[in-house]
Amino acid sequence: MISITQFRDDAVALLESHWPRVRPEGEFRWGAGSDDVAIFGDRPAESELVELARSRAWQAIKFDNGFGWIHGPEQYGGRGLPVEYTAAYREVEMGFQVPDQIFFGVGQGMVAPTILAEGSEELRRRYLRDIYRGDLMACQLFSEPSAGSDLANVSAPAIRDGDGWVVSGQKVWTSGAQYSDIGLLLAKSDRSVPNHQALTMFLLDMHAEGVDVRPLRQMTGAAHFNEVFLENVRIPDTHRLGAPGEGWRVTRTTLMNERASLGPTGSNAALGYMSLDRLSGLVRHFGRGGDAAVRDELAQIAILGRVADLTTRRFVAQTPAGGIPGPEMSACKLLRTELVARTVALVTRILGPALAADTGDWGTYAWATYVLGAPGMRIGGGTDEIMRNILAERVLALPRQT
Repeated sequence: MISITQFRDDAVALLESHWPRVRPEGEFRWGAGSDDVAIFGDRPAESELVELARSRAWQAIKFDNGFGWIHGPEQYGGRGLPVEYTAAYREVEMGFQVPDQIFFGVGQGMVAPTILAEGSEELRRRYLRDIYRGDLMACQLFSEPSAGSDLANVSAPAIRDGDGWVVSGQKVWTSGAQYSDIGLLLAKSDRSVPNHQALTMFLLDMHAEGVDVRPLRQMTGAAHFNEVFLENVRIPDTHRLGAPGEGWRVTRTTLMNERASLGPTGSNAALGYMSLDRLSGLVRHFGRGGDAAVRDELAQIAILGRVADLTTRRFVAQTPAGGIPGPEMSACKLLRTELVARTVALVTRILGPALAADTGDWGTYAWATYVLGAPGMRIGGGTDEIMRNILAERVLALPRQT
């Protein structure tokens, strides 16, 4: 097996041949470059498609050079290395001005791991390589208007019809549906049994007849999420994940991987240490470095970020390649949302009215998109309340909430 030192050197060589480094001197400079710190992208649709094309082209280059699915099984296109090599590559890549990688978060972080764990051999060979190479984009079709985070109450019916299924209904808050090729769909396949036994998971062709994707406008003015309407959409039984009625178990596989993908080692630098650099610059720019309360808040954010990062790395490293992350990942998700909440509190304290009115001062009003996107972090991947219940019941073995 290649040494991690040689692996890093090879990654640097590939990246240097395609992209300039980020801030060659390694220090953040106030007023230099973009001041965008949005949690969720707020690009116009046309700009988003341009960036998506750049991202997919880079993903293909990465994959073809052995950096697209580093810890994946070799028989499905992965490189078969330990997960710490994936973390090492991400650290190296953050030092270069690569295209935005957030487009692949759902497909590679949630959908593909579920296919690997629950899909047939045919589905694994058909989809996994293409998802990790960026040839195929994927989304997640779980939430519904009347269910929200209570996924056991999903009501979109899946009716058996010969060698397939017919699904109708509505899904909501679907990230990336507008450019996805397949979707991981949770539907109710049996109304005669309790909810947790009534669900089945499918892979849906997003280009199939009867699929209608409509954008949802957010507080920031962007349309990162969508609602998806399904009208008598046919799905072959070969695209079922798990047995009929096992959708709840398969869902738990997806959600554990989702929480792992939301950890601080992910690619969205606006939620990680880039925000610490910018926060420090913000404190200095407004002359608040002598304020003991502000210094303490900044220190707490730095400490929490480091703890969240190390905790996520430890839990991910304990998960074997192709395995399912455990309920401990709920702790990582909670750490992440707490990091965002503390960042919002500090930014609000420092900026005051400059957060709500654009004065033209670099690095100030731009934080408004971060603040407005923060509630989504407390909901996506399971609400904070659900995460606490999971930790209480499945990690601490406390009684179920009644």
